[in-house]
Amino acid sequence: MAASAPSKPTACLALADGTVFYGTGFGATGETVAELCFNTAMTGYQEIMTDPSYAGQIVTFTFPHIGNTGVTPEDDETADPVAAGMVVKWDPTLASNWRATEELKGWLTRTGRIAIGGVDTRRLTRAIRQQGAPHVALAHDPEGNFEIEALVAKAREWSGLVGLDLAKDVTCAQSYRWDEMRWAWPDGYARQENPQHKVVAVDYGAKRNILRCLASAGCDVTVLPATATAEEVLAHNPDGVFLSNGPGDPAATGEYAVPMIQEVLKADLPVFGICLGHQMLALALGGKTVKMNHGHHGANHPVKEHSTGKVEITSMNHGFAVDAQTLPEGVEETHVSLFDGSNCGIRMSGRPVYSVQHHPEASPGPQDSFYLFERFAEAMAERKSA
Repeated sequence: MAASAPSKPTACLALADGTVFYGTGFGATGETVAELCFNTAMTGYQEIMTDPSYAGQIVTFTFPHIGNTGVTPEDDETADPVAAGMVVKWDPTLASNWRATEELKGWLTRTGRIAIGGVDTRRLTRAIRQQGAPHVALAHDPEGNFEIEALVAKAREWSGLVGLDLAKDVTCAQSYRWDEMRWAWPDGYARQENPQHKVVAVDYGAKRNILRCLASAGCDVTVLPATATAEEVLAHNPDGVFLSNGPGDPAATGEYAVPMIQEVLKADLPVFGICLGHQMLALALGGKTVKMNHGHHGANHPVKEHSTGKVEITSMNHGFAVDAQTLPEGVEETHVSLFDGSNCGIRMSGRPVYSVQHHPEASPGPQDSFYLFERFAEAMAERKSA
């Protein structure tokens, strides 16, 4: 009996240097161009794909068992996937989880996100680490017809994330209130019915679980768009201001965000920032940011807090970093990555103004960094009682 002919690839990933990876396509069909990164988390692929910080990026998952927990609306960090695409080693497994309401493949198809399986993700990850996050074109065609030269050209022509303000693309269109708290067994998401502090959260691409953590810390949260002015922020008479995570080049977003933050700081309010919000605060205080080689993306990143010596296991998702060498007098480095020594936190000396690069709300198993939300609440309480 004659051997069957090998199946034709139905997806391909073309790198700007001309390297091409072939595999099996799933999810939506078509093409997309973006920066390629890798994420080392063993869980949370749905949260990663719906994290607005991944706008403009295709995510390579180093963990092979993608799809095994399916998807559920309860785990969305925003309404639909924001990451441009997905790269995995194996064809997604069927869902085996009591919370699942949909299969990964169907969810990606319905929400218009392209994915490729059957890729040597170890080789791809090594390439990203050694050469930096490449520009790529990802294509899915069930017939397996690809114009490789055209795809490589599109990858080469893409402008990249440097100088790109993506916060304006993922922020909310108008302000809204948030009172949903963190998920807890057996009731799921409860509502904050007795808030103690009024907080304005500036949405550069805010994850829902960050807002839940603020609500769980006793905050009455009003979310404003990324382009909100200082006057609009202060018009809500907040007890504190929160600066959210988000995508893109912080220097580009800072064109309008930095002047707002500098004016808010004059009001002497507690200010707390995460991820892009951390970078925005650093820029507003006189520091600078730099593009990283391949960034930090994963759920097992050790971060040390200088004041206590405590090491926290954190979730990370950033391709830019604050340059600690540029922090001016009066601004202290509070946290540092134990992987590469890069900056992971700052604060103003003598004032309740601080931020961190990692994602304290993500709790990759341990809830090491939830204290940051409690610290924010305590700072607001102290200010009101003074």
